[in-house]
Amino acid sequence: MIIMSIELFGLENIPIVDGDSDISSIIKEAIEKQGCGLNHGDIILIAETLISKAEENFIRLDELTPSEEAIKLAEQSGKDSKLVEAILNESNEVVRVGPNFIITETKHGFVCANAGIDESNVGDGLATPMPENADKSAREIREFLEEEFEEEIAVIITDTQGRAFRFGAIGTAIGCSGISPIWRRVGEKDLYGRELETTEIATCDELASAASLIMGQADEGLPVVIVRGFNSFDTLRNVDSNIKSVLMTKEFDVFRK
Repeated sequence: MIIMSIELFGLENIPIVDGDSDISSIIKEAIEKQGCGLNHGDIILIAETLISKAEENFIRLDELTPSEEAIKLAEQSGKDSKLVEAILNESNEVVRVGPNFIITETKHGFVCANAGIDESNVGDGLATPMPENADKSAREIREFLEEEFEEEIAVIITDTQGRAFRFGAIGTAIGCSGISPIWRRVGEKDLYGRELETTEIATCDELASAASLIMGQADEGLPVVIVRGFNSFDTLRNVDSNIKSVLMTKEFDVFRK
C-alpha cells in the first residue's frame, strides 16, 4: 500500500515587518534558524498582510473623506464611512451590500468582501489592502530563495476570504509563482475508467486553505507556512504562472448577469 501524505509547518522567527523589511531575506534567515532547509517541491505560503506591510501598502483611514456614495453604503451596511471609502477606492464594482459587508470586485479582479481590506494585525487607524501585484511579489521571493537554496520551489500569497452561500472564511490564493493555480485533469480517468470531462482543481486555493490552519487568524504569529511533500509539484510546475487563471470572467458569472 502506498501512503500519501504532506507536511505543513509554520516558520518561526518572522518579525514584525515594515517598509525597510526584505521579506525574501527574512524568510531565508527564518528557514536557516529553524534548520528545516528547503527541499525540491516545497511550497511557501505567505500571508498577504506580511507583503502589504513590507511594501508599505497601507490605508490611513483618518485621512479619507467619505463620498456621498460611501456615506450611503455605510448606512446600508453598518460599516464606518471612511472604511467604505477605502473599499470603493480599491474596487472596480460594488456587487452586493449586506449587514456589515460589502461585496465588490477589486481592482485586481477578485470578488470578495470589503475589497479584501484587512484591519487586523496592523496599527490603529490603518488598514491593509491587497498587495498591488501579488504575483510579482511571489515571483521575486521564489527566484531569490531558489537561488539561495538551489532548489525548485513555489510561492503562494494567501488571503482570508469568505465564500458564496457558506459561513466562515478560508485561506485563498491571491498570487502565485512556480506552480499553476489550476490543475486541469480533463482527459484523465476516474476509478471506473470514465474519462474526466470538466474536472479542474483549484490547487493553490486548497494549499492556501491548508496553510491557513497553521497561520491562524489571531495572535499565532505564523504568517509563513511551508508545505512539503506535495507529490504533484512537478506536474504543476510553471515558472510563468499567475493567479488570473482562477478568476471567473463575467461571461461565466451567472450571479452577476
